Amino acid sequence: MNDRRALVAEDTLLVLIALEMILEQHGIQVVGPASTVGEALALAETAAADIAILDVNLHGEMIFPVADCLIGRGIPVIFTTGYTLKDSLPPHLQTVPTIRKPYKAKDLMELVGQAFGLSDMKLEECP
Repeated sequence: MNDRRALVAEDTLLVLIALEMILEQHGIQVVGPASTVGEALALAETAAADIAILDVNLHGEMIFPVADCLIGRGIPVIFTTGYTLKDSLPPHLQTVPTIRKPYKAKDLMELVGQAFGLSDMKLEECP
């Protein structure tokens, strides 16, 4: 997976550090990271990324507009969450791979590998 880039949105510093280490160990460069939905949306609109790993809830704000933007650009998305909320995702995002925190590096990288095969998914454009 060398030379790949992952846009990362995470608001918990320790989780972010661990995620960056996991990605870098697998040859994936981190884009961002963003700790707010606004920062993530700004990156989502223009950043070169091969995948996005998005915490569902950044400081109380849901990440869904960012996911819509990225998917609209053909960038696969993986949600991370500390909550059980798969059923509360908007209907059009319920098929987005989701991993619950705390996650194991192996499980995350398995989803990353699978997501690279889903890059043709298209939804709404950036707002």
